[in-house]
Amino acid sequence: MERRQLEYFIAVVEHGGFTAAAIALHVAQPSLSHAIRTLEREFGGKLFHRLPHGVTLTAAGEALVQPARQVLRDLTTAGSLVREVLGLSGGRLDIVSQTTLSVDPLAGMLGRLHRAHPKVSVRVVDPEQGPAVAHMVAAGQCELGLVDASVPTADLRGMDLPEQEMYVVLPPDHPHPPGDTITSRELAALDLIVTPPDTETRAAVDDVCTALGVTPRIVVETAHRAMIVPLILSGVGASLLPGSMARDAALRGARMLSNRPRLVRHGRLVWRSGPLSPAAQAFVDLAAAPAED
Repeated sequence: MERRQLEYFIAVVEHGGFTAAAIALHVAQPSLSHAIRTLEREFGGKLFHRLPHGVTLTAAGEALVQPARQVLRDLTTAGSLVREVLGLSGGRLDIVSQTTLSVDPLAGMLGRLHRAHPKVSVRVVDPEQGPAVAHMVAAGQCELGLVDASVPTADLRGMDLPEQEMYVVLPPDHPHPPGDTITSRELAALDLIVTPPDTETRAAVDDVCTALGVTPRIVVETAHRAMIVPLILSGVGASLLPGSMARDAALRGARMLSNRPRLVRHGRLVWRSGPLSPAAQAFVDLAAAPAED
């Protein structure tokens, strides 16, 4: 079995067919098809059901997906470790992160990583829900994951990240009294811009309203987080945002308030057991070090 065969197999799985996989890999489709047939002969059975418009995995194919991803990840790690011993710089780091944790603290952490290791390239994947983060790390699809601390990650190693405050952000001309604080009851009475159910910031809003026994007044629900600050600035409603997004909105004219009691979230950095690539280890070491002033 060759690494190339496993790479081709995973590409067909991820792209749903031979043609799309061949395009993504920049190889001729006959070459890819031959590699998969050879792999199937080595295993003694079909890995895919060939359909008129794509493929689906057989039971044998399903069984191969996670081990194949893990083997490819381990080979990448091994290569990175050897290059480090040989004194070569660079490497690649794949991180899967919940969206609000990507905004804060991941963006700042990656800034620190880039200053220390400018030749490391990073890919950040954005699943909608926390459990997908743990699954992708456990399956070897990404080496590191940032997830809300409430999400179960029992089979993964990890470390808790410093707490992050969530802020209430109001339109510039909102009639809320002057000051930089707002109570939970006042928050629950606002016209709110929220993300979909089961997302982290939506859960925080729902928790506040549930504790008060009220229903949130939702004026816009959107999965497009880039819309939220423009909607606030347009006067559509208020929202609950992580610190960096809230500060950006404030610089553009919005009002940034701290809830009383404070609303905080706790993120967790997770990874699989076993050796990490040099890039991933550098990131973990950076996360464990005190933040820069």
